[in-house]
Amino acid sequence: MVFDRTRAAAVCIGLAGLVVALAAARVLAVAAASDAPLQTTWTFDRLDKIGGIATKVEGHPKVIDSPLGKAVEFSGVDDALFIDQHPLAGAQTFTFEAIFRPDGGNDFAQRWFHLAERDVNTGRLAPEGYPQNPDTNARFLFELRTKDGQWWLDAFVTGAGYRSLLLFEDKKHPVGQWYHVAQTYDGKVHRSYVNGVLQGELPLSAYKPMGPGAASVGTRINRVNYFKGALRQARFTPRALTPDQFLKLSTKDRAGQDPRQKSEGER
Repeated sequence: MVFDRTRAAAVCIGLAGLVVALAAARVLAVAAASDAPLQTTWTFDRLDKIGGIATKVEGHPKVIDSPLGKAVEFSGVDDALFIDQHPLAGAQTFTFEAIFRPDGGNDFAQRWFHLAERDVNTGRLAPEGYPQNPDTNARFLFELRTKDGQWWLDAFVTGAGYRSLLLFEDKKHPVGQWYHVAQTYDGKVHRSYVNGVLQGELPLSAYKPMGPGAASVGTRINRVNYFKGALRQARFTPRALTPDQFLKLSTKDRAGQDPRQKSEGER
């Protein structure tokens, strides 16, 4: 009888230890999951679906071969893709990245990647009659300005009570090459990068997470300011990444140029 009681006690102690160990493992797993950013990656290697989401195609964008793999090329006239998802909706902090090739073109301002919050009252992604009627929808934008064979980045975010425009004309780069661009927000500062090099930053304290919406690629979401060039990939992360965590370009992919070589605006 004594032996049975001792054995039963040992079994109970063993089971209790196992329960504690399993609970600790679960806590660690939950913590690890919360530390890992939920990232969405869109690869532009087809026209009918991007990131598993059906697209609306306008104009005649085309899939091309590039040094990085398949990409989608836009003519700068009326080519665009519309994707019914806002991948940074709900994000309190963010990193918005893209790998693209700007080709210049005739339009000085090109608004080539637009994430728009849908207005809960009107159901619209941009007001009717823009630009005569100001756009009050919360939105992210990647834009560029181009002139004389060069371009410079415009990274923009705005919403109710906040606005941050990162546009620095002294940071110019040659067109016709592949670049990585990013804009980040860590809860205090909005920053923009080209090939991991800081282009500029501004304090931003009033930012509010956006609601659901949609995206346009190759044009502003209301079909103005079309883009001439190509897009390979985009990634969306609900936290601020550092340059060493950004999407990587291969060692030679900017028209044969090593991406670690600095262009004019980076020197």
